[in-house]
Amino acid sequence: MANDALRRQIAVEAARLMYQRHESEYLRAKLKAARLFSSDRVRPVDLPSNREVRDQIQIFARMIEGDSRTDHLRDMRVAALHLMRLLQVFKPRLIGSTCTGHVRQGSDIDIHLFASNVDAVSEALRQEGLPHEVERKRIQKHGTEQTFNHIHLVDRYPFELTIYAPGQANYVFRSSITGKAMERADIPELEQLIGREYPDLDLEEELAAAGQKVDRFVVYRSLLLPLATVKQSREFHPEGDVLYHSLQVFELARDELPYDEEFLLAALLHDVGKGIDPYDHVQGALEALEGTITPRTAWFIEHHMEAHALQEGTLGSRARRRLEESEDYEELRLLSRCDRQGRQQGVQVSEVDDALDYIRDLGQMYG
Repeated sequence: MANDALRRQIAVEAARLMYQRHESEYLRAKLKAARLFSSDRVRPVDLPSNREVRDQIQIFARMIEGDSRTDHLRDMRVAALHLMRLLQVFKPRLIGSTCTGHVRQGSDIDIHLFASNVDAVSEALRQEGLPHEVERKRIQKHGTEQTFNHIHLVDRYPFELTIYAPGQANYVFRSSITGKAMERADIPELEQLIGREYPDLDLEEELAAAGQKVDRFVVYRSLLLPLATVKQSREFHPEGDVLYHSLQVFELARDELPYDEEFLLAALLHDVGKGIDPYDHVQGALEALEGTITPRTAWFIEHHMEAHALQEGTLGSRARRRLEESEDYEELRLLSRCDRQGRQQGVQVSEVDDALDYIRDLGQMYG
């Protein structure tokens, strides 16, 4: 096989692996792709560059995501600018795919911040009411071990903030993709970029709207996490707390209808009201979720207890006919089955953030 043809095949397969999130590192993706196309050891010269793989990822993104990718990129840049203005004291610099335009489904917004310690940034985020997590990652680089401080938060989009010392604000970072100086933008440069790329956009109006929007996934997370402390009757729920049960139901629902975002949300959130009003958890859930779920998801949650009565043969004939008239009747019965089956001890389930990320990705993929 000619070297150019082999490089291209490896680049396309590596891009597929990374686009579908099977691999997150360029080198691992390229080596796995190389093993697919050649039983012999592939020479380094036959491996595509990171830039070649990135270009193929963008082809996948354009084919699969279509026009929504352009809209997401614009919204991500506005969201980045909004957060950068909130954290302007830390000299923020937008980097990565949101800066260069190479976003794809599930891309983070990556920002460098310059502060004497990570706690100062964390406190600033707390004052803005932005939930976040601090990660300290040790990496072997240039023969020495370095510790990198990251802050992960999810507002409308997932952010990764990397904290550097104040004296590094003017340091020229190198891109792992191009090997050249990393493309980045401070606040004025990002404002200019948005004005140039989206001349019809009223930036200040969009920023004001961004500040008022509540990310629905932050709401979901805030309602789910407390369920870990809400215990249930061992007679009906031997699995234990409500969160563990909810995650089991989500896993079962995903096995059945992996692309139905509204159904999966209902499976994950159907019992959040138990952390609010244990005497009427259905109404408690609907009130807490108002404005953040669709009418179809709300319908599933509203009627999931009636679906149990239907399965047990205790539901009245009028209520049964009302449910049967819905086009989502079969899905409601499926939700009931998942609810009853999601009561096992020792079953492996996703973390809350992983479940929410899966649903978020569905929303971005299918609008």
